[in-house]
Amino acid sequence: MIKTEKVLHLKSSRGRKVRVVREHYLREHVPCYSSLCQAQCGKVLSGEVTHYVMPDAGVARDFMEILEFREIQGIVFTQTACQAVQHSRGRRQYNRLRSLLKDPRHHCILFANEFQEYSYCPREKGEPQDKWQTRCVYHAAVWYHDHLAGLKPVVMITEDQTAVAEYSSLNCGVYVLCTQEYLQTFWPELQAALELYCSIAQSLQEKGSEGTEREYTEHLPAEVLEAGIKSGRYIQGTLNVNKHRAQHEAFVRFEGSSNKKLNSDVLVCGGKNRNRAVHGDMVAVELLPKGEWRGRTTALTEGQGEEKGDETQSQPMATGRVVGILQRNWRDYVVTFPPKEETQSQSRNSQRILATPWDQRIPKIRISTQQADKLQDHRVIVRLDSWDSTSLYPNGHSVRVLGRAGELETEVQTILIENCIHVPPFSEAQLGEMPVSSPESPWSVDPAEVITRRDLRQTHLVFSVDPRGCEDVDDTLSIRSLPPGPRGERLELGVHIADVTHFVKEGSLTDLEARARATTYYLADRRYDMLPAVLSADLCSLLGGVDRYAMSVMWDLDAQTLAVNKVWYGRTLIQSSYQLYYELAQALLNGEEAEVPELGTIIVFLLITVSPIQLRAQRDKGGALELEGVEVRAQLDEDRNITALVPRQPLEVHETVAECMIYANHWVARKIQESFPQQALLRHHPPPRQEFFNQLQDSARARGFTIDTRSNKALADSLDRAVDPRDPLVNRLLRVMATMAMSNALYFSTGACPVDQYYHYGLALDRYTHFTSPIRRYADMIVHRLLTAAIAMEKGAGPAKALASNKELEEMAQQINNKNRAAQHAQKVSTELFQCLYFRDKDPETDERCVADAVIYTIRANGMLVFIPQYGLKGAVYLKNREGQVVSERQDGGCDWQTGSLQRYLDHITTTTAAGTSTFNLFQHITVRISVQLSRCHSDTIRLEVVSNRPHQAPETQVQTSQPQGARGRSQLVQEVVRQAEEASQQAEEKRGRASKLSTEEREFRQSKCPNLYSLLEEVRELALLDLAACGAGGGGLGAAAQACATSA
Repeated sequence: MIKTEKVLHLKSSRGRKVRVVREHYLREHVPCYSSLCQAQCGKVLSGEVTHYVMPDAGVARDFMEILEFREIQGIVFTQTACQAVQHSRGRRQYNRLRSLLKDPRHHCILFANEFQEYSYCPREKGEPQDKWQTRCVYHAAVWYHDHLAGLKPVVMITEDQTAVAEYSSLNCGVYVLCTQEYLQTFWPELQAALELYCSIAQSLQEKGSEGTEREYTEHLPAEVLEAGIKSGRYIQGTLNVNKHRAQHEAFVRFEGSSNKKLNSDVLVCGGKNRNRAVHGDMVAVELLPKGEWRGRTTALTEGQGEEKGDETQSQPMATGRVVGILQRNWRDYVVTFPPKEETQSQSRNSQRILATPWDQRIPKIRISTQQADKLQDHRVIVRLDSWDSTSLYPNGHSVRVLGRAGELETEVQTILIENCIHVPPFSEAQLGEMPVSSPESPWSVDPAEVITRRDLRQTHLVFSVDPRGCEDVDDTLSIRSLPPGPRGERLELGVHIADVTHFVKEGSLTDLEARARATTYYLADRRYDMLPAVLSADLCSLLGGVDRYAMSVMWDLDAQTLAVNKVWYGRTLIQSSYQLYYELAQALLNGEEAEVPELGTIIVFLLITVSPIQLRAQRDKGGALELEGVEVRAQLDEDRNITALVPRQPLEVHETVAECMIYANHWVARKIQESFPQQALLRHHPPPRQEFFNQLQDSARARGFTIDTRSNKALADSLDRAVDPRDPLVNRLLRVMATMAMSNALYFSTGACPVDQYYHYGLALDRYTHFTSPIRRYADMIVHRLLTAAIAMEKGAGPAKALASNKELEEMAQQINNKNRAAQHAQKVSTELFQCLYFRDKDPETDERCVADAVIYTIRANGMLVFIPQYGLKGAVYLKNREGQVVSERQDGGCDWQTGSLQRYLDHITTTTAAGTSTFNLFQHITVRISVQLSRCHSDTIRLEVVSNRPHQAPETQVQTSQPQGARGRSQLVQEVVRQAEEASQQAEEKRGRASKLSTEEREFRQSKCPNLYSLLEEVRELALLDLAACGAGGGGLGAAAQACATSA
């Protein structure tokens, strides 16, 4: 080891140059990480690539996006280049480089050239830093080539033409090329990379051509911002731009601030006060004097002229201006190029254009391109490069073209890009890790697994209940009677989940891809799986009649009270006997005829009539919320053309399955948290902020109801009481408003959160996690591994692999939370896209499908928000147009536009014209016309226009159509259970008399003979006649609440 000194010339955050002298130690043995190395330096880089490529500091700094192409492998990043990225591009770009180095799918490594004795180059006096960095990288390339005995050529890429001329002919086997020449020579088929290079190079070339006149104030230095945040002078938070008033209104939700006086967001008005901050950036805000505070805009503004005047604003709130950017959170943006007449010529070969982002919250982006004319009316992906104080708009460069705007595939890809969803096809390497399962070579159970797992194939009736046509069946149920215990009759309830982690080993390529995706993405017309189809649709799908590996939770329950005697966790081998779909299971529950084998019907009845009632009752006591979501499904034909919009109908059986899944998630959460107090992945639901309930409380008060939001129990009871017998949609809309007020449920590591914050507000559970859907959620895979480790620890054995630390687990939890939000938003926008497609080709004036009944649920300054139950639509209805005219009601109830005035009240809004006064009340049914407002640059939107101040169809009819199936009294349901059980008993007795061999049930379901069928039926009859009130099962229909909690909780 040789000791020397290293002199660094750095620039402080204030712009001052600082000379730093550090001790520097050189070593002879520094690993190269190539599989060709004779010194066994560690095998990371493959020897199968044609060459190794070593980018210099400038390429690593400016052209990182090129190096992220997975096709380009064998990249050697030098320590010199990485430090250049860290010092010149900041933490975000450096973390991006670190992520690239950590990802084994990219096959790139970090070579510590500045610690290698023979590749280290001290900086000469007077030598420019960029020249020294290029020289260091070249010497590293020469050493790397010689170290591998010339077995692999090394290509150094640089943007320094003098370096190309100086070094290209010095050493045989070490090639020095500019980036463009490298791409054209070695990757001619990778046209996307070459186009991206040209775009970035052009953007860098144009970067210095901005004017010198300052358009915005300079941001404060980092140390000033940090001190100001600690003292409370500045407020730290994330900038959220109002998409309806993107040019004028944004909000900063404060976090990490010592300012205790604020109890709401900070309003930022106008672009100047936003000071070059982009939606999603972490910013520091300084409050304006109270005399300059303003209120939120209460008028509807999307697609209409904006209201002027103080009457459209709420009470003044904290208002501020951005003084600094703490972290840029720029991403890929989809833009549309302007028409030819709007382009600005820059030179003979390039044009400077202002591209309009698809996301209305993002400002226009200035791009220099040679394809402005060619790509008019196309969607293009761009990335931001900079936004100087002398520029009105940020500068960026194009990445790739998605397609022509308006085409379905282009719009779907736009939705994915805008939500940072990257779902490439699974690679051959990932598919190579999968077990073989084909008609020629079917998969079979490993005999070694039969020994280590609990075999339930002969002892348990296992069945599933899923949507019709579901391929990814990741959960099944079982229930059976156990011999009586000291406390009386016993039941065993089992939840069996696909054992995905048996096939996906931690750290494998498939596991890394699943972690990156974090979830399966469901869009209106397609889905993008988290796992390859051989797992999600075959080996990990618990289909009927085939053997499958499972992770099981089975409870030994008291048959009367469902009190838990003991719980068993473990890996099992199951065979699902029957696949029910929701509608069939609901038909059984409703007492309708269905072709389901006899014993299966009885056991299904046992589960859906007793267990969920009492399981839910236990949570109801703690304040579990029954919320309401607006879900609509796009019905497609064979050509994927939309034929109808079908609102999701809640079924009672949804709650059955959901309650069992919630129960399993709760008990698994308890198990892993007890075993690993500091590193278990749980899911909590923080209580919502009280101000978010204002709309709910105001709306309920207008209808004569009082909503108590002091606790989840008080809120649940209030919502149960807020029922209008004349119109059940009132309660539904109040529950929708309550859902909108809720905060998001989040994953977290137990070591990063105090115990009193583990609570799940919506489900009223002290511990909760996700265990039941590992096919489509990576969080469940993590929980499966934790449960496996907990079981092994209980048996005295340690985990097969070291568990993730609290810090690592918290980072994974944050990444999964972000991906979940993206998935939910993408699904919502995708549904809105298909809603527009459905109405786009219909004439709103003549097509009766474009006229529908709507319910007013919010009053605004110039209109109202309505809900259309028929299509599951929510939207704005304007009562005042751009010309200042207002809606006037005719004697027949129809509406016209006339000159007049508008007056808003708490529970209604009135328009006054020469013809008289028209009133629109909260929760009133009106008739609206639906049309589509086309947009060239943004997504199309639904436009609603009031047709009549009267319902489109009578409220009585609406009541009948809005009631969910199975919304009948529990006493009637119990009677049907008894009747079905008695009929099944008689039929079974007749069959038993005729059959001398094994019964149908024993042959088909492999049921044991003890207890016999008669005793089981008697038990069903007794349980069905239990006093439900004593079990705490309150009245009211069971809608989609539990299902919503199970899928999004």
